[in-house]
Amino acid sequence: MGSKNKLKRFKENETFANVIQPKRNELLEETFSLKGNWKKDFFKNNHPLVLELGCGKGEYSVNLAKTYTEKNFLGIDIKGARFWRGAKTAIDENLTNVGFLRTQIELITYCFAEGEVDEIWITFPDPQIKYKRTKHRLTNEDFLNRYRSILAPEGIIHLKTDSEFMHGYTLGLLHGLREKITYAHHDVYGSTGSPEEVTAIQTFYEKQYLEKGKKITYISFQLGSK
Repeated sequence: MGSKNKLKRFKENETFANVIQPKRNELLEETFSLKGNWKKDFFKNNHPLVLELGCGKGEYSVNLAKTYTEKNFLGIDIKGARFWRGAKTAIDENLTNVGFLRTQIELITYCFAEGEVDEIWITFPDPQIKYKRTKHRLTNEDFLNRYRSILAPEGIIHLKTDSEFMHGYTLGLLHGLREKITYAHHDVYGSTGSPEEVTAIQTFYEKQYLEKGKKITYISFQLGSK
């Protein structure tokens, strides 16, 4: 994507009512007004709040919103030029139950109040295979503790990935921490018992993976209190 196109998308994001772009100091100084008020002030309802972390172009968030109209969806990514596509599609299709938040996932606890989030989707994250990149894996113990603090009791986390490494790493960590795994399979499209919400929605790249014969893995789990 050219720099002119990126700048154009950044400018358009500023005009989109479904895009929120808090400044870093606004989050760190605890002056972000939507924290604790997403359902009431942003979505204008009291429906369950579902996050997609590292949402990329926003395809999954948008399609979840189309499928589950009784829930609110919020795609989160630091790259606003990417999720511009999802935000624009949502506006064009008049989808009022999906929005986008531009921030680093490391700052997620500054964006949401304790227990404010009902579900989290992590879709095709970078597995960060090298050991020195462990701190960047979105399912490492530090990130899990961040999610734990914003999730409602019994809140579900979904991990969908084409990386067997990420799947195995996460499963091992969850077992070691004695967290509750509600479903796990290394090939969701090869399993007859896979949840419909996992197989019914596919991103552009996911379809490409499947065409190449690549298996898609999935885990759903809950985090106990600490």
